[in-house]
Amino acid sequence: MNQITRVKICGITRTEDALASEQYGADALGFVFVKASKRFIEPDTAKTIIEQIGPFITRVGLFLEAPASEIEQALSIIPGLMPQFHGRETPEECERYGVPYIKAIGLGAGMPSADELAAYKNACAFLFDSNEPGKLGGTGHVFDWQKLDQNVDRPIILAGGLNPDNVAGAIEQIRPYAIDVSSGVEAAKGVKDHAALRAFLAKVHQVDANSC
Repeated sequence: MNQITRVKICGITRTEDALASEQYGADALGFVFVKASKRFIEPDTAKTIIEQIGPFITRVGLFLEAPASEIEQALSIIPGLMPQFHGRETPEECERYGVPYIKAIGLGAGMPSADELAAYKNACAFLFDSNEPGKLGGTGHVFDWQKLDQNVDRPIILAGGLNPDNVAGAIEQIRPYAIDVSSGVEAAKGVKDHAALRAFLAKVHQVDANSC
């Protein structure tokens, strides 16, 4: 089977950036529901943006050890929202909402054990980032990809310091299910650089085409 690398553009705060991401071939958009982040967006605002994009784009909401009431509110405002838990949430905390979710793993403290990952029984994917556990990504820092143990029983999403210049190498080395990018395609925090978006997605699609 030919390799197809999915792409999630994270930190969306503007409709024009969401539309450009879709136009250039993104598969998912990420909205940061963490008030401490400079890319924070209210769920109501995210819903307004989401209403402008097509139905085949996955909508992902980032949470960092948020109260259950905040997560439930976002899920009620945005039908079909997939939570991405970016903190030290336990498996029970992630699974209480009865919806598919992504569990982000900060590799700043090293690779978790297979048993630790297996505890998240209903995670549909693991996102590996360069940050310390319990911290948000979007720092622009790359981790040593050799530290990523790929013997994981769920799809791998690779994040952390990716940009148009290094994404091809990341895909060739890791062959992840998906790539996640935020700061690497920004003009400023929460504002996407459309030329960088286009270049980033073109590089991903080029690598996939060359692997056929």
